[in-house]
Amino acid sequence: MKHQHWIRSAAIAGVIALLTTGCSVLGTGKKADIDAPPTTGAEADVQTTSAAVTIDMIDDNSSQMTVYVKDAKGFVAPISLGLPKSVSVAKTTLEYMVDGGPVSSLLPSGFQALLPKGTKVISLNVTSDKRAIVDFSKEFLTYDQQNERKILEAITWNLTNFPTVEKVQLRVEGKDLKEMPKGKTPLDTPLARSMGINLEKAEDAEFGQSTPVTLYFLNQNDQNYKYYVPVTRLVKRTDNIAKAVVDQLIKGPDQKKGLASVLNAATEVKSINPADALITVDFSNKLLGADQKAPEDALKSVILSLTENTGFKQVQIKVDGAVKFTSSDSTQNYTKPVARPAHINPTKS
Repeated sequence: MKHQHWIRSAAIAGVIALLTTGCSVLGTGKKADIDAPPTTGAEADVQTTSAAVTIDMIDDNSSQMTVYVKDAKGFVAPISLGLPKSVSVAKTTLEYMVDGGPVSSLLPSGFQALLPKGTKVISLNVTSDKRAIVDFSKEFLTYDQQNERKILEAITWNLTNFPTVEKVQLRVEGKDLKEMPKGKTPLDTPLARSMGINLEKAEDAEFGQSTPVTLYFLNQNDQNYKYYVPVTRLVKRTDNIAKAVVDQLIKGPDQKKGLASVLNAATEVKSINPADALITVDFSNKLLGADQKAPEDALKSVILSLTENTGFKQVQIKVDGAVKFTSSDSTQNYTKPVARPAHINPTKS
């Protein structure tokens, strides 16, 4: 795998600027190609269309779409909702990330939209280099400083869900935004998924000598709605991203942050083998619970985390070398490779 020079500033609680530099491969498995932002807002843009994305139909009037919002613990998390059908799906998802807007009645208990009240999405265009240029109204700048990085994460991770988008550039009232006005987060280069989300550092990692891996842990609201939270953790520098991902899932979440583990601490990995568009993970039978079934939450987390970090589109899970094992997930056949779900954390309709 190629090395990627990973530099991104992270405003934490609107006060601390965290600058990290490391060598890693995140997202596509290829070196990032980040172009400089245009010098003026007059650059010719190519408008995105809904033809570039795949959505699941809920009924005649709504479609399954994913938005990134803040949960009760302050984590940025994806939620999949049934939203009104639209010609511009990506623009619609941003419009449903505005606080106080129509999304408020759709979100599970404890969740809140991050874009400031009154924010309008004036336009959303995608250039030939897969750069989404979003033009917000001036209300976008009225955010709480403590939410500055969370807002950038939510917008970037939301838009890069679409296959036509790899980078995000922000404008306000037609003018390029060079930095966020309150926490001064720099926007001199387009934002990419490699900026991470819900950023944290492993205790044994050092800034400048680290690799970011994004892990999916579990959370639950006060109405027993379970959902996955992506956490980008800086770990000791490594070229074996897949192994680092599974090792960190076994290590579990930061106990102080209130997330739940997906793999028990006794879980053993016998091998991880990448090949073509498929990555195979062979666990020992310690993956199984007391009922001798592989937990659904663990299997889904492994698939989400490996496809997020390695660029492989499918994951084959084995237990003691066998593809046939019993799981607590009655909806999925794990004897075959499993693809990353199109929508994460669907809500109950």
